[in-house]
Amino acid sequence: MSSPHIALAETLASCYAAFPAVTAVALGGSVSAGTASAGSDIDVYVYLDGPLTLDQRREVLASRPVGPAELGNEFWEPGDEWVDQTTGVCVDVMFRSTAWMEDRIAAVLDRHEAALGYTTCFWHNVLTSQVLFDRGDWFAALQGRTRVDYPEPLRQAIVRKNWAVMRPNLSSYEVQIGKALGRSDWISVNHRLAALLASAFDILFAVNRVPHPGEKRLLELASRLCTARPERFEESVEGLLATGPDQRGEFRARLSRFLDGFEAFLSAADL
Repeated sequence: MSSPHIALAETLASCYAAFPAVTAVALGGSVSAGTASAGSDIDVYVYLDGPLTLDQRREVLASRPVGPAELGNEFWEPGDEWVDQTTGVCVDVMFRSTAWMEDRIAAVLDRHEAALGYTTCFWHNVLTSQVLFDRGDWFAALQGRTRVDYPEPLRQAIVRKNWAVMRPNLSSYEVQIGKALGRSDWISVNHRLAALLASAFDILFAVNRVPHPGEKRLLELASRLCTARPERFEESVEGLLATGPDQRGEFRARLSRFLDGFEAFLSAADL
């Protein structure tokens, strides 16, 4: 299923490579990971050491039939999105500064800086990307930096920072969720639960020394990649997500059991 996706990505890479500002082009996401389906889009990362204008980006789209398109998106990373009419494949192109990405890799592998959730996603992204164009072997060198053992100081920093906001702190997610439940504010409950689970998965991948694979299929990937997990972890997560607004007491109980299990898990791992 990924053959037309890869062929399209290679064609686009050759178009971007014509611009001197483009240092490298890489393919990431499910296509690069080998888990793509017919409905998957392609995630193309264009690494720049100089400006690439919107007019130049339009030239790439002009090279083949394009359906609905959005150029100059700035909601997350700078990017362009469109539907390729020949294949029906959705294209998501993200533009990254080479210096910025080098710093993101250095932040975790050299400086061991933890974030609240998704700390090592850029590491995983570079590590698993398929290079399509590489001027001066820049991407090969960057990818080589990511092929290292999981730094123990980073592992400990991720656990320390994310567990603190899950339960021990005075303004922890557990406390915030409890207050939101008290005022029947389920929008706030949902918001804080999402953050709590993001921190939980960040910890889980760190404990298992696995770079974080991103926001999709997290429960499935954690079950497959993480041999060390809290007892009944999958069941606990699914139980929290299945509890509705008319079950405040049950939600409190399930959240408490989830955090108790996570605390026991960290204690057993001596973290």
